[in-house]
Amino acid sequence: MTVRLEVEHLEVRYGDLIGVADVSLRVEQGQVVALLGSNGAGKTTTLNAIAGIARASKGTVEFAGEDVTARPTSYRIGRGMAIVPENRRLFAPMTVLENLQMGAYLLGGGTKENFDRVYSLFPLLHERRSQLAGTLSGGEQQMVAMGRALMSKPKLLLMDEPSMGLAPILVERSFEIIKQVNDSGVAMLVVEQNANVSLSIADRGYVLSTGRLVLAGAASELAQNEELRKAYLGR
Repeated sequence: MTVRLEVEHLEVRYGDLIGVADVSLRVEQGQVVALLGSNGAGKTTTLNAIAGIARASKGTVEFAGEDVTARPTSYRIGRGMAIVPENRRLFAPMTVLENLQMGAYLLGGGTKENFDRVYSLFPLLHERRSQLAGTLSGGEQQMVAMGRALMSKPKLLLMDEPSMGLAPILVERSFEIIKQVNDSGVAMLVVEQNANVSLSIADRGYVLSTGRLVLAGAASELAQNEELRKAYLGR
């Protein structure tokens, strides 16, 4: 199976502080991979280093067969990587349509095919396309954030805490959509504190604690791991 993302011995430092130490993971074509851990474990730092937002002090990030460790975020996006950041970070004074267009800026604002694909996944966005993004509910804003990322036709989608701030019923719906996106051919790396829901759709999982990997394996195996169940699954 084609490897979309290969991270080896990643380290991220902030001065003398080590945010992430010796993290290695991979995402293969067609997979959903969950990156789990409590708040402050280093999940977002890892994701930001993969996206080029944070600089790796050691290790390598290989995407689509190319070492992109020293490449800027814009280059990685151009190669087929997209990110749905924590707290969505929409352009609140802009409309839903304008936010979606921003997701396809490297493609000239998006083609009809881009919009049709996003609207087929999120029909509500077509209805709300003229509404200001900042006036939408949390669940609707999450749809815009995912739609905006998908406008660039990514090969790999990075998602940071997609369930944050959502009611339980909206969390379930959000992960149903994540699975739909994956089924359409997009590989995904999902950072989550909610281990139960993320492992339910993932193929593989990694668990971080204080910046280091402590567990890795098939999602079905991790869901049955007693240490993980006690620490993250509330059982």
